Amino acid sequence: MAEIDAADLTDDQARDELARLAMEIAYHDRAYHQKDAPEISDAAYDALRRRNAAIEARFPDLIRSDSPSRRVGDAPDTGFTKVRHRVAMLSLDNAFNAEDFTEFCDRARRFLGLTHPLAIVAEPKIDGLSINLTYEDGAFARGATRGDGTEGEDVTANLRTMVGAVPDRLIGSFPERIEIRGEVFMTKADFLALNDSQAAAGQKLFANPRNAAAGGLRQLDAKITAERRLSLFAYAMGESSEPVADSHAAYLERLRGWGFAVNPLSRLLTTEAEAAAFQDEIARQRATLPYDIDGVVYKINDLTLQRRLGFAGRAPRWAIAWKFPAEQATTVLRAIRIQVGRTGALTPVAELEPVNVGGVLVARATLHNEDEIARKDLHIGDTVIVQRAGDVIPQIVAVVTEQPRGAEAYDYPSVCPACGSLAIRPPGEAIRRCTGGLICPAQRVERLIHFVSRNAFDIDGLGEKTIQEFYAEGWLHGPADLFKLPEREADIATREGWGKLSARNLSRAIKARETIALERFIFALGIRRIGEANAKLLARHYGSYPNWRQQMLAATTIGSDERLALGSILGIGPAIAEELAEFFMERRNVAALDELAAVLTIEDAVMAEAADSPVAGKVVVFTGTLETMTRPEAKARAESLGAKVTDSVSKKTDLVVVGADAGSKARKAAELGVRTLTEAEWRALIGD
Repeated sequence: MAEIDAADLTDDQARDELARLAMEIAYHDRAYHQKDAPEISDAAYDALRRRNAAIEARFPDLIRSDSPSRRVGDAPDTGFTKVRHRVAMLSLDNAFNAEDFTEFCDRARRFLGLTHPLAIVAEPKIDGLSINLTYEDGAFARGATRGDGTEGEDVTANLRTMVGAVPDRLIGSFPERIEIRGEVFMTKADFLALNDSQAAAGQKLFANPRNAAAGGLRQLDAKITAERRLSLFAYAMGESSEPVADSHAAYLERLRGWGFAVNPLSRLLTTEAEAAAFQDEIARQRATLPYDIDGVVYKINDLTLQRRLGFAGRAPRWAIAWKFPAEQATTVLRAIRIQVGRTGALTPVAELEPVNVGGVLVARATLHNEDEIARKDLHIGDTVIVQRAGDVIPQIVAVVTEQPRGAEAYDYPSVCPACGSLAIRPPGEAIRRCTGGLICPAQRVERLIHFVSRNAFDIDGLGEKTIQEFYAEGWLHGPADLFKLPEREADIATREGWGKLSARNLSRAIKARETIALERFIFALGIRRIGEANAKLLARHYGSYPNWRQQMLAATTIGSDERLALGSILGIGPAIAEELAEFFMERRNVAALDELAAVLTIEDAVMAEAADSPVAGKVVVFTGTLETMTRPEAKARAESLGAKVTDSVSKKTDLVVVGADAGSKARKAAELGVRTLTEAEWRALIGD
């Protein structure tokens, strides 16, 4: 039967055909994205989409809520809005061999006080882009990238173009609200087809499928995303309004039932001893898989054990990524360049003849320190073996001694290349450090670059090159100057490579960051030894910026209660306490903090589960041997309820939980009149 022209259709005919097209296009989308088995050609699929668009143009009042056309939005004129994840999307620790994996399992058992083997779910680790999908009453409501783990970018419109891969509605029974997590990726076949079309159009080719997938999902124009064939495997859960399974394996089955694709190679291992064989099996299949993987993720199957294990820093204690061995290549060491970091550390970087390593063009590699150069006996001009550790960080493994050696041995500098100040190597350390401090331009620039980096203030448009450009112009001296840049919007717009739109977008991005979480603010300051995990510990312990500032100033006095309390915070310790005290003893640092506080809103720390907790904000010490849980588990549980756990008892301690064979801490609590609890009383207090 000949197809009726869209202009000649009646209302009823148009309504019926739009319903048919919506179902048919959705069917073919599922066949492609979930089963990797398309049943029609691209041309036939495109014809269905064109037919749908033609009818909708003729009958706009009949456009359906599930219409394929609704999956492509108009291009916004600014960047993506930020979305704060209700449950953080944290990264995984890595294992590189069987010993690392065994230690992971042993560590989990020690934490839980268990001796029996653990059931593990193994899932190939897709090399793609992590995504968080929120469903409300079964309907897809919002999608966001992982971002820094706490906050990502809202890419809902783009995800709606992934018909079949991202279901509009969950099938069957489901919670009122649930966050479903997975990996967006591009198959090898689709990647090759994309690069063929790029080449035919005379456009730049993509380096690998991951870059192509990430770039496709982060298009400001969702129509471009729709043209990329993106796929998704679901594998994790964020927040859920109700329990959905008692094991990870059962949760994967729920995902399949709801309409998601789950990696078919995922497998439940009854004991961790089966992991090594599974790792070898997947490694043998790696080259023949239709998508890229860089290892296998192993998760403890029991969700109750997962909850008990919780997180350490930015990684779960119940999962680990066992990476495949790094790929290697040989190239020539052309030069060694010294980078000066924000703490004055002089780090040598190898300049290499560019070489392809595991699908990535490598031209530089870290050399760590001068001892590393001496140990590997590196000469300029040597032929060297390069690998990407964990498939990420390039490093030199060794010199190829069979090749002619370079004649020029490297002479490590004793002065800073940026400011000429003496570079000293403190006793017991492997790194030389510039003594120039704030007079060193490299340190000032590096501190500014760190300040705006992804896990700090994360200001779009202020990358390394822009910071250097504005610093050279004299616009930036300290971090507070960054928030004065919107006043220079007109000047920025006239600079080479800029324009009115890009300058306006930069101003908007800066203004959007005038409100910042306390932990991100502390991390952004670039204090030595204060990484993301320690910044989070400090924020959680002190709660607010005014309190943190006051307590740190008081801690500059050696022997003060504040100094003792700082050094006894779990994960901080005396060495880090000394670094913090030294930072606050420098009056220029305190002045810089006050300048920032005058232009920023620094949010108080968010305490997980703390709203109804009887121990929120309490300083708690555990001492003695506990019977129903290990000491690490007890401390982790207390912190999850908003308590501040320390290792020493002082007059600021609120509670001391006393186990068997308690010693000096129990005696000191009695001397100071601090309330003590038995283990049973503690568990009753927190409702466990």
